Amino acid sequence: MADDFELDTDDLKRRMDGAIQALRTEFASLRTGRASASMLEPIMVDAYGSPTPINQVGTVNVPESRMVTINVWDKGLVGKVEKAIRESGLGINPQLNGTIIMLPIPELNEERRRELTKVAGDYAERARVAIRNLRRDGMDQIKKAKDGMAEDDQKIWEAEVQDLTDTYIGYVDKALETKQAEIMQV
Repeated sequence: MADDFELDTDDLKRRMDGAIQALRTEFASLRTGRASASMLEPIMVDAYGSPTPINQVGTVNVPESRMVTINVWDKGLVGKVEKAIRESGLGINPQLNGTIIMLPIPELNEERRRELTKVAGDYAERARVAIRNLRRDGMDQIKKAKDGMAEDDQKIWEAEVQDLTDTYIGYVDKALETKQAEIMQV
């Protein structure tokens, strides 16, 4: 019965890819001292009675390396967008120019850079935990099919899951290393 066991490694890969993608999204929201439209993605604006992402109430542009602009489509929402940015904890002071909100990105000081590298490390650790949980799921599938499976086959499947886990943990480590270097770059 278990001789025909086939672990769905494609599903494991897809789920691990999801963990990596979530990590990239979290990294994109970290401020690095350079302007990026993605840093505004987590901010929600109370528009028309429901929380709405900023990119759905205006056009977000990065005209230069230290400036983000938001051209709000509805004049009535300019104040709400400005308030949402001020309360977001990004540490950016929005400047109004009609329906355009300008966000000058200040230089990061050394202390703030170190804090951000720790936050990036926390994000990476969460991604590692997610990948390890997926590894455990794969190992559990192998253990459930263990009855009637040759011990060599079991070891082969376990080694494949472990190799997949090691590969994805390596991706997380590389992404963290890159992000920390980007944050510490002056």
